[in-house]
Amino acid sequence: MVAGAHFLALLSPGPDFFLILRSALVEGWRGAAGVCLGVALANGVFITLALAGFAVLRPGSPLFMAVLWAGAGYLFYLGVRLIRSAAPLSLSVEAQPVADIGGRLHGFAMGFASAILNPKNALFYASLFSLLAASGSALAIQMGYGLWMVAVVLGWDLLVAWLAAQPRWMKVFGCRLAWVERGAGAALILLAAAVAWEGLRGLV
Repeated sequence: MVAGAHFLALLSPGPDFFLILRSALVEGWRGAAGVCLGVALANGVFITLALAGFAVLRPGSPLFMAVLWAGAGYLFYLGVRLIRSAAPLSLSVEAQPVADIGGRLHGFAMGFASAILNPKNALFYASLFSLLAASGSALAIQMGYGLWMVAVVLGWDLLVAWLAAQPRWMKVFGCRLAWVERGAGAALILLAAAVAWEGLRGLV
């Protein structure tokens, strides 16, 4: 049940999905791999905190609220950046640029920041591992679940990047990249507003 809930959550597009999609369309799936690694590592951080039983990320706690507001600001920043930088893709399918080390590190940082500043991730993993702890699962079993979840996140994100960078989809989305970026930017801004609303409700 826990494994199924985790996988179903991956199917729901969020800020990480839009970042990976955009990176794959512009730089190919190898260029988007850095973003995927950053997202997976951030998920690993939340899983580690959940395993350790940290109470500092419980809803309403100071650290949780700090992550929430920082996440809202970062999502808004990404949304505005995508909308302002929206442009048609002029690269041919055969001539996708190969991201250098600096580009991959930048992608890694963006992916990590997107996932680590998403308070929904903290709530999701805290809920899943609270369920495991309540069921009496041994720590070794919980750690096994954690490693499996990180592997699934990384594998799924790499698959999304690979599919988005296929010639067929490059032809479909390439000339529409500006609209993809504008749509992704608008979605991220809406997500930022939703996160900020949750923060305001928590202050009342």
